Amino acid sequence: MRRFLPDLFTIGLLLCVLLASLFPAHGAFAHGFGIATDCAIALLFFLHGARLSRETVIAGLLHWRLHLLILAITFGVFPLLGLAIGLIPDSLLPHPLYLGILYLCVLPSTVQSSIAFTSIAGGNIPAAICSASASNILGMFITPLLVGLLFSLGQTAGGFSLDSLQTILLQLLVPFIAGQLLQPWVGAWIRARKKLLMPVDRGSILMVVYLAFSHAVIEGVWHQFSLENLAMIVLLDILLLICVLGLTLIGSRVLGFNRADQITILFCGSKKSLVSGVPMANAIFSSAMIGAVVLPIMLFHQIQLMACAWIAARYAARPAAE
Repeated sequence: MRRFLPDLFTIGLLLCVLLASLFPAHGAFAHGFGIATDCAIALLFFLHGARLSRETVIAGLLHWRLHLLILAITFGVFPLLGLAIGLIPDSLLPHPLYLGILYLCVLPSTVQSSIAFTSIAGGNIPAAICSASASNILGMFITPLLVGLLFSLGQTAGGFSLDSLQTILLQLLVPFIAGQLLQPWVGAWIRARKKLLMPVDRGSILMVVYLAFSHAVIEGVWHQFSLENLAMIVLLDILLLICVLGLTLIGSRVLGFNRADQITILFCGSKKSLVSGVPMANAIFSSAMIGAVVLPIMLFHQIQLMACAWIAARYAARPAAE
């Protein structure tokens, strides 16, 4: 039963939203906090780059069929489902929240949780590390481009621009590359201190969420949406996850992947990254839009963790007899 309860990170996210609702950052404090947040995010992606060993990259790259399928689901199937959700009328799903769902659908996969659940379930761990990492690296380019394409189809203002891509590359990709370059010297030290450095992972995202919702509260986000609207987002997040879990499972079996690879495709292909999504939203969207845009991914984050924890436990309890 404990696996269905929110983890400490999710509780922290909720507390940040509550804090921003009661005491939103504004003025000089918001400006200074924004600079500190940018620095924390840059440090986060530097650590991501420094943790990933060259041996892992080489081992994972050899399994190209698996990676292509996961990328096709992440950046192909998910966005198509997001466009289909756009058929829901505004009376049931307000347009700003739909944009959040669509943005969720173009995000890369998670890294840490995809690898963790793959490990628990007995999947192909090297392939999961490489695939999830590749998804995040490519996502720095693909996600803003998909935002520009799909949001323009809906004639939505305030989406992708070259300035936002430049911001993403400077804030996320450059620190990641710096981490990779220094990985031979600092990688082992960082991997050995995973728990010590975890506050950087979680803390940087909490900072972004607090700042994003501070802007949203000042813009009146809680006056725009009802509890029914939020319930609709939760329902759509659940249905979206169920659809992709089913498609990844069926597709991997039809294409002849073995059990370990099926597990990897299931977990890496069905997840969406809050860690990458919130900083990129901060770079792509205006402050007036950010609150509504990041809300669906925050809810999806907890839903995917609960569902995948249950699925991973089922796989772990079942011997590899298939």
